Amino acid sequence: MLEWLMSQLPDFLFDRVSAEIHQQMDGVRAFADRLSRQPTAAEFAAFADGVNETAACVQRILSRASDLRAADTGNLALSPAPFRLRDLMDDLESDWRRRVNDGAVTLLVAYEGDPDACAAIDGARLIQLFDGLIGQAAASVRRGAVEASLRIVTVDDAVKIEGRVRSGGARGDFDSADVQEIEARYGLETALGVALSRRILQVMGGTMRREANTGVGETMVFELEAPAIHAVEATSESASGDTPAAHILVVDDNATNRMVAQTLCEMFECTSETAEDGLAAVEAARSGRFDLILMDIKMPRMDGIAATKIIRGLTGRIGRVPIIALTANADPEDAKAYVAAGMNGVVEKPMKPETLLSALRQALSKADEAEAAAA
Repeated sequence: MLEWLMSQLPDFLFDRVSAEIHQQMDGVRAFADRLSRQPTAAEFAAFADGVNETAACVQRILSRASDLRAADTGNLALSPAPFRLRDLMDDLESDWRRRVNDGAVTLLVAYEGDPDACAAIDGARLIQLFDGLIGQAAASVRRGAVEASLRIVTVDDAVKIEGRVRSGGARGDFDSADVQEIEARYGLETALGVALSRRILQVMGGTMRREANTGVGETMVFELEAPAIHAVEATSESASGDTPAAHILVVDDNATNRMVAQTLCEMFECTSETAEDGLAAVEAARSGRFDLILMDIKMPRMDGIAATKIIRGLTGRIGRVPIIALTANADPEDAKAYVAAGMNGVVEKPMKPETLLSALRQALSKADEAEAAAA
């Protein structure tokens, strides 16, 4: 139903509705996470975990529907980054153990190659690709085992990736009937993943073929290549990933957004306080106790840009505190205006943990360099 409703919206409304649902689900997950860590009875913690997982499922369904829409218009984006390929199989095994809880289908995984092999590839998309093939195979066998294997060969500066998904059932050509069957057994999230996997492989420049098994069933095989990331580079990337401990001021007029930002700060082992508008943010900043400010743009009484300009007019370290814009309007022209006002970066709402973490690292690192130079 959600997929159908979203498909009826024009592009500009689809993006708005998608962003709003993601933001609200971020809030639900943040509240549930806070609740699960309170000293309450065990059953309440279990309820909170259930709410968190349900909200996460809604976000995954929405993301996959958005990805399919983007793929159909040729706008499916990839974000290559260092990725340890062995982690792919661990993630798949863990995820399918959660989804297949009736014991009817068992997923067997195998990995062949250097256990530390890394590639510059969109790891999330690669997981989606494999996940879709597993979903289709699981629907075809009904009861039994599905085997998923990954074979890695590094040649010079390239990693050759071969994925195989074997089942005892015949799948035939992929069509809408497959989606309906898979949705009936494993839900809309998995069904959308099956439809999406073909598009992802095309965007990655890979190929797929079907091999008949000895006996019954068949094996789907995909192949693709990605630039190799050598051990020294991967180690450097990991070592630079630590986030300095920081005390952060979260400024937003929306209580849910403040809760989400604070939860992410806790995830990154940072402490935080909050302010509800620009005026309160300026007063809090004057204390000089914050290492960084997350600043919403649109707020009553005083907006984020006005507050930033006032803070930049303060003397000493207080006036140099890093300020990151939090906004749903993060197109290039808007971002230029925020930087021109004195901000050090922009994070788009709904906030993604990896995006916020990257912005925090960059801003805090540059702030340390600036303070060292000033000293």
